Amino acid sequence: MYCVKCGVELSDTEKACPLCGTVPYHPELERQEAEPLYPRMVYPQRQLRPAGWLFFTTFASVISILVACICDLHISDSITWSGYVAGALLLIYSVIVLPYWFPKPNPILLVPICFTVLGCYLLYISLATDGRWFLSFAFPVVGGIGLITTAMVVLVRCIGKGHFFIIGGGVIAYGCFMLLLEFFIHITFHRPMTFWSLFPLGVLCLFGLFILAVGILKPLRNYLAQKLFF
Repeated sequence: MYCVKCGVELSDTEKACPLCGTVPYHPELERQEAEPLYPRMVYPQRQLRPAGWLFFTTFASVISILVACICDLHISDSITWSGYVAGALLLIYSVIVLPYWFPKPNPILLVPICFTVLGCYLLYISLATDGRWFLSFAFPVVGGIGLITTAMVVLVRCIGKGHFFIIGGGVIAYGCFMLLLEFFIHITFHRPMTFWSLFPLGVLCLFGLFILAVGILKPLRNYLAQKLFF
């Protein structure tokens, strides 16, 4: 038997052409299970050990921070721009690398840690630039978003059902927080209240209501599961 597309000779057990992938068909030939004429090539995959990857990433992060601080001290005789580099690396490390140190990462613990590191980084920027926006803007914004996110994570992890209702309620809470965000910008940077926050509020509330509707209406949930393949 030969492939009708590329002419490669096929054994009676081949289910597809090894070159072009065309499925052979012969109405008078009954296929039998046997070893294929052209065995598939299996390439060994080298896996990086998690411990080695973690130690390498940690070592590279520490070296990068030290090099930045040494260069900053040599150029400016003080810590100036290297503080921003160190803070950014620590923030990236806490978000991407830190979860892999745990055999079973617990988001209930990791999410507050990430928001705490972000808050400390913004505090350093505020102090380094002699800004007066941390207590009236950065702290309540990071704290509010962190509380909403942590509450959603705790409820999803601790409650076995109703995830659509938790996520939908969280999205609506994010939308309501946009009003507070505009207020914090007003009192900190003295921007006029134009109520632009109503637009993200409306969009997030509609999206949250849609998620709630998916959780309530089983036919809609099944339809989306079929269309989105989940």
